[in-house]
Amino acid sequence: MPTNLPCSVALQPGPNDTGKACGVDFEVKAYIANAIDDADEVIEKKDTCRLMIRKIQFAPDNTKPGPKVEISKPLQLEASLGKENYYHGDPISIKIKINNDTNKAVKKIKISVEQNTAVVLYLSDTYTKAVCSEEFGETINANSTFEKEFTVTPLLANNSEKRGIAVDGRLKDGDTNLASTTLCQSGDKEMQGIIISYKVKVSVCLSSGGLLGSLTGSDVIAELPFVLMSPKPAGGTDVTLE
Repeated sequence: MPTNLPCSVALQPGPNDTGKACGVDFEVKAYIANAIDDADEVIEKKDTCRLMIRKIQFAPDNTKPGPKVEISKPLQLEASLGKENYYHGDPISIKIKINNDTNKAVKKIKISVEQNTAVVLYLSDTYTKAVCSEEFGETINANSTFEKEFTVTPLLANNSEKRGIAVDGRLKDGDTNLASTTLCQSGDKEMQGIIISYKVKVSVCLSSGGLLGSLTGSDVIAELPFVLMSPKPAGGTDVTLE
């Protein structure tokens, strides 16, 4: 099986959607033929069998340090992840440092995990869905500093009714997770199918003060890409068919 084929991914339909879900899957087909290499032969259904398989990628063994982003306007924000690779179901740790040298107060911090789905087939479409979102009521006064580590955990169970969420394999499989990050090899930049990536988005809400402060405040936003995948089974390879 060619290594540059996309992994098995399905887009979750909405409650009122009908028909087959959009996705990528693979089928092994075997049949009994009367002639060798006769492309025009009509094969009867009773002489045919099919086996659906899934192509799955597993997380690489190497553990790289997590990304870090620094923003200096209008306040100084530093956000970093504990590591680059996370397994499905693991809490994601985000360390945040803020030097609020403005005359405004921070009223809350919002942390979300966004799934980016690029459908690269006959046309190219990109969808971004928040698969986890939490608000933390942290008050950071003007001319003060703040440092804290937060954790969020994106789970398919919390997105079971969300239309368009990408999942690994087929929806009816009991071991289905949110779709894993797609790892492209150096020569696979033109891979077609459904390409998945993730990022943590940190939004710091800076109030403008006054009676309308909560309505006129601005957000300072930092984005941190990361990899979300399943661990490689003992003795397994990076890509598995099952």
